[in-house]
Amino acid sequence: MAFAQRISAGASPGSDPIKVMVVDDAVVIRGLLTRWLGEDKDLKVVGSHRNGKLAVEDIEKSNPDVVVLDIEMPEMDGMTALPLMLAKKRDLIVIMASTLTRRNAEVSLKALSLGASDYVPKPESTSEVTTSIDFRRELVEKVKALGARAQRMRAPARSMRAETSAGRVSHPATPVTSRPATDTRASFRGAAQPAAAAAKTLQTRPYSSARPRILAIGSSTGGPQALQEVMKEVGTAMNEVPVVVTQHMPPTFTAILAEHLGKAALRPAKEGEDGEILQPGNIYVAPGGKHMILEKDGGAVKIRLTDGPPVNFCKPAVDPLFDSVAKAYGSACLAVILTGMGHDGADGVKTITAGGGSVITQDEATSVVWGMPGAAAHTGMCSDILPLKDIGPKIGRILKGNTR
Repeated sequence: MAFAQRISAGASPGSDPIKVMVVDDAVVIRGLLTRWLGEDKDLKVVGSHRNGKLAVEDIEKSNPDVVVLDIEMPEMDGMTALPLMLAKKRDLIVIMASTLTRRNAEVSLKALSLGASDYVPKPESTSEVTTSIDFRRELVEKVKALGARAQRMRAPARSMRAETSAGRVSHPATPVTSRPATDTRASFRGAAQPAAAAAKTLQTRPYSSARPRILAIGSSTGGPQALQEVMKEVGTAMNEVPVVVTQHMPPTFTAILAEHLGKAALRPAKEGEDGEILQPGNIYVAPGGKHMILEKDGGAVKIRLTDGPPVNFCKPAVDPLFDSVAKAYGSACLAVILTGMGHDGADGVKTITAGGGSVITQDEATSVVWGMPGAAAHTGMCSDILPLKDIGPKIGRILKGNTR
């Protein structure tokens, strides 16, 4: 499994349990997922349905925080149900559950663009599902992390409503802007704006004076959409350097991600291949199930794919890539940590900066989960902690030699 990292995120002590709905047409799978989730003290299963139609009809009554949604179902499939669910509850967390086929990988990535918060790769057969420790752990941890974030983001709004009803608040602090029903991540980000002020209190360091000769990016939960947004905004400056990306994803998914990034950036993008020499203007994505590292070979730098154990419970992992980038490029590297659970990349950030390179990390307000970028920010080694919309343009300026 490409992603099976341990996290402590869950319902806060004393808070209500995270309410979960399970939607899957296979009765055995549906029952198993319901049991796994129900056994966790931080979770409460409030609905279990065999197709999207029944789930959509039950959203308002059951009022789940998180829906685990299968893709292929009779009567109404997951992709049809997704926008209907989000229309009924705009801040609903939807996690797509799909098998590791190319079609389902494409559908899962499309679902993210339509408002799903994440996906969890499901083993092909029922017997594999029932025996997969990694699948169970990943499912429960993602439900807990994303559900807990949703609860935290709603807390300020509940507090504001309570104060207003008690007569203590007469006007909202900022104007309320309506958003499309499918923009669930944006609605959470808007609620988290106070985090932007908190980011300013974290220690940062000056950018390297060396002009970058490589761009390295690490991401996890929420990463596919964040990566595409960044790639769109960097611009022609990307022609000057190779771009290497580690996104926590299983095999098949990473190949599809590379295609999406190529379309977003309007340049060649592919999974990295062992022994391949890096070329400026190209994007190389670490393939699922392998660690991608870089190695100097005379005057060139080439890719090495390794099959070692997971690092930070991830394979591919960000830390091995960042460590190798620092060794190959020294001070002439720029690294970026985007949204994701866990702390993968934080050690690599230290290695990058120890070698004289620079690091940008995404802020909490715009991250789907501020695990990886938060861990990076708290090292005190980042040069900037930025909202997602500012990261691409900033990278473009830095690659052209302007760090302002």
